[in-house]
Amino acid sequence: MIFSDQHRELQRTVQNFVQQEINPNVAEWEKAGRFPIREIFQQLAGLGLLGISKSTDFGGLGLDFSYETVFLEELGGAHCGGVPLSISVQTSMCTPALANFGSQDLKEQFLIPAVNGEMIGAIAVSEPGAGSDVASIKTTAKSDGDDYVINGSKMWITNAPCADFFCTLVNTSEGKAHSNKSLIIIPAKTPGVRIGEKLDKLGMRSSETAPIFFDNVRVPKHFRIGDEGAGFLLQMLQFQEERLAGAALNLKGLENCVSSTIDYVRERQAFKAPLIDNQTIHFALAEMQTEVECLRSLTWRAVEAYVAGEDVTTLASMAKLKAGRLSRSIPDQCLQFWGGMGYIEETVINRAYRDSRLTAIGGGADEVMLGIICKLMGILPGKRKPNA
Repeated sequence: MIFSDQHRELQRTVQNFVQQEINPNVAEWEKAGRFPIREIFQQLAGLGLLGISKSTDFGGLGLDFSYETVFLEELGGAHCGGVPLSISVQTSMCTPALANFGSQDLKEQFLIPAVNGEMIGAIAVSEPGAGSDVASIKTTAKSDGDDYVINGSKMWITNAPCADFFCTLVNTSEGKAHSNKSLIIIPAKTPGVRIGEKLDKLGMRSSETAPIFFDNVRVPKHFRIGDEGAGFLLQMLQFQEERLAGAALNLKGLENCVSSTIDYVRERQAFKAPLIDNQTIHFALAEMQTEVECLRSLTWRAVEAYVAGEDVTTLASMAKLKAGRLSRSIPDQCLQFWGGMGYIEETVINRAYRDSRLTAIGGGADEVMLGIICKLMGILPGKRKPNA
């Protein structure tokens, strides 16, 4: 990917925002289990950062997804995972389908306020019995005249306690699992919507996460995104941006693990010598940095293909898989080099160890990414490679 001056200016803008508005407050926000999301979103919107790849007709900058990726990569330089996660839910998870397939009315009601930082969105797909297995969701939307009546629940929903609307995947018929679903926007204040208790999590503590319950929730049918029954396909397309975002968000965080560990082992003495003098350690750090660069190359290759209009299901799945793998191995290895200090919660490496673990789970677990890749390689039992 060749960066333009516009890419680099955006990069500097996001770097400055992270360094000035996020990182000085991370320790406080982590302890509180929340951050001032509306204030931060309005600041981001003021810089045009909540609608980078959204149409100018709806308040966005009208740039391609490579600019969105620059934003996401630099956002990952925050000294926590929760704040970047909440922001990326708004930009890359709950609004792509709305922006690409929503009606003019839906975009005016929900996309423009989301881009302007006036509304907070969330993506409501996962359920207690259906995480990565999206086809198994049970939440229903029954037709009743010009409305849908929605019943069911969603689980592990980031931004739920503060969201104004949910981009929700539901079953709108009794048909086959891949053709009976629809994406529907559900305003949070609709009667029958109840947000459960905030969940206590291993990591991502500064983002707020909770279950959602729908009890005879009535919404007009024109709140549906795209055609009835097209929801599974639209969500799969939306997952492409989510998975590319997941890979991009991890790049700077993984680099921070390596760089902070270099600083620590350079100063830490053991057996009358700096730890970094140990070949096992400095070779391992070089190996980790190389792995991060491999992930960066794969991610940007996928982004270039996506911008060119290509199907990037394989590359996005590979990037997400690699990000999940490295987000488990690199923080773990770095924490080991920090020794007892790495086990203390206030350290950067401890927070990275906790926060990054979600990468291999959220947005499709590693095993699901492997299944997608195998299917597209034609190596699943009983499957042939397409066009083979």
